Amino acid sequence: MNDAVLEQTAVAAWRVAQVEALFALPFNDLMYRAQTVHRSHFDPNVVQLSTLLSIKTGGCPEDCGYCPQSARHPSAVENEAMLQVAEVVAAAEAAKATGATRFCMGAAWRSPKERDLLPVMEMVKAVKALGMETCVTLGMLADGQAEKLKSAGLDYYNHNLDTSPEFYGDIITTRDYQDRLDTLARVRHAGLNVCCGGIVGMGESRTSRAGLIAQLANLDPQPESVPINMLVQVEGTPLYGVEELDPLEFVRTIAVARITMPKSFVRLSAGRQEMGEAIQALCFLAGANSIFYGEKLLTTGNPEATRDRALIDKLGMRPLA
Repeated sequence: MNDAVLEQTAVAAWRVAQVEALFALPFNDLMYRAQTVHRSHFDPNVVQLSTLLSIKTGGCPEDCGYCPQSARHPSAVENEAMLQVAEVVAAAEAAKATGATRFCMGAAWRSPKERDLLPVMEMVKAVKALGMETCVTLGMLADGQAEKLKSAGLDYYNHNLDTSPEFYGDIITTRDYQDRLDTLARVRHAGLNVCCGGIVGMGESRTSRAGLIAQLANLDPQPESVPINMLVQVEGTPLYGVEELDPLEFVRTIAVARITMPKSFVRLSAGRQEMGEAIQALCFLAGANSIFYGEKLLTTGNPEATRDRALIDKLGMRPLA
């Protein structure tokens, strides 16, 4: 595969077969190409730190097979009330004090009601006033809601595609793929940055992983942030007990995401607690340059900030200022 195929323009769509061909490269060749692309757009020794807080946990009516917050699954996650603005601000201040520059707020909703949007807007305003970038993930958005969030000072909206269109129906039945694309279109129309990625290790094939990356890479413009999650298996969810993904296949996924989305921040998200330092280091070598940072990622564990900083220091890297 020649270099011209490795970094296409936004006009040339990535075909799934092309992405699969990247996955199939010898590991060393794939890593070299990903690192070459990464270095042409980013400082390879800088990592962006984000913190994610669940502002409304549990009770979601969706049936996403990976999610312990679904009311349809008998997990141990309880349906909780929305946090107060003061609680969110305190968490954001703590995150900023430990080096995070972006603060993300997630709510377990299918879509926010107008009465829900008002306190979220207050949270966004308050976090923005701290000098941090703001991001929310609230589910599907209706017409006009993205504009309201933008007016409150929101910088990023997260809405993941999760997997490929072909595998999607095996994971979620309560909304379809086009619903997700429609929300992303509303976010873009409002002038917000897009945070959009997916989850691997859900029992999908490599072709499905390639299909997910192709979908993400063919968004126009490409997402500014691309979180790549490794499935965290939670007892009570339908995907509990699924065969685990080989860690090196996860590294390959990071590398392919970097090659196909050269200017995006590629974020190591869920599943880092299960990865050793060596796998995380390979992910950084493959082009990951952002992490979720802190003790918890919505409802699942995440490496503690002190451990993360120790690894970053050990690798000679530094946080994005």
